[in-house]
Amino acid sequence: MRTLYTLLFCVLLVACGDKKDDDKTTYLPASNGILNSISVVVDNTLWEGSVGESVREIFAAPLNGLPTDEPMFNLKQIPPQVFDGFATRSRIVLKIEKSDVEATTIIKNNVFAKPQTVAVVRGKTNQDIIAQLKESKARIIDAFNKEEVKEKQRQINKSLLKDEKMENQLGFTVDIPSVYKFGKSEKDFYWLRKALDNSKTIDIMFYEVPMETISEGDSTVVDIIKMRNHITKTKVPGEDGIYMKVEDAFAPAMFKTIIDNKPTYEVRGLWDMEGYTMGGPFITFAIEDKVNKRYLIADGYVYAPSLNKGEYIFEIESIVKSITIK
Repeated sequence: MRTLYTLLFCVLLVACGDKKDDDKTTYLPASNGILNSISVVVDNTLWEGSVGESVREIFAAPLNGLPTDEPMFNLKQIPPQVFDGFATRSRIVLKIEKSDVEATTIIKNNVFAKPQTVAVVRGKTNQDIIAQLKESKARIIDAFNKEEVKEKQRQINKSLLKDEKMENQLGFTVDIPSVYKFGKSEKDFYWLRKALDNSKTIDIMFYEVPMETISEGDSTVVDIIKMRNHITKTKVPGEDGIYMKVEDAFAPAMFKTIIDNKPTYEVRGLWDMEGYTMGGPFITFAIEDKVNKRYLIADGYVYAPSLNKGEYIFEIESIVKSITIK
């Protein structure tokens, strides 16, 4: 009997030990921080010199497709000697370390808190660090953006809009805050609005187009702009022939991304009204859906004169990136 008890004790001890190893992040404190704000842990001397200048050029660069310059991320510098306790709980952290180790960039999750993404950039010299920043900037920005999108989606999921009719009609699911209201619901077109203040709004449109609508290559962005102009003119027209169009004087920027594991075109630019003085930024996603021989289009735009618009475009981006095609 004593042998049996000993065996059971050993089994329980091993099981508890395994669970502790698997769930080690369970004991980390919750992360915090304003959305799209990076805690930059770097020595004051480096921050005030060429390394800090490089960090600001990369991570505080103006966002694409906005009428005025707004930074990609807000930066908060923290000297290493005070990076302790509450300061370590920032959701996204960039650590700059000058040491005798070879130049390298490491990205880790849930190091000091959870959820959290920490990028560590090391080098022997200032030049080594700057080279690493330039070489790894796309990877770091992508990791930080994914962390912040997840956080925004977590906030959105606290109260969701009931949109089953649209999801069933267009064959996808999406998480939209309950503060949005349907402005138009048709068989093949849905338009939602979120009221801000003094007639300012965030708008999102969902629809689908045949695969052949958008060609691959140099004409892709042209096809997307042509498609968007047609939709805004025919589906959301104003009075007396007034309609929305992509602003001619500002060339939209196009990127490739992934949504629901599907290749996606992302276009950012400015819109204005033909026949009326109104305008603002837009962001269009064309999600390739080969199974259904279509592109699912998610298009958002903002009308908020006198306000910064980056956070509103980010909200649209976070909503769209929750899409799952059925």
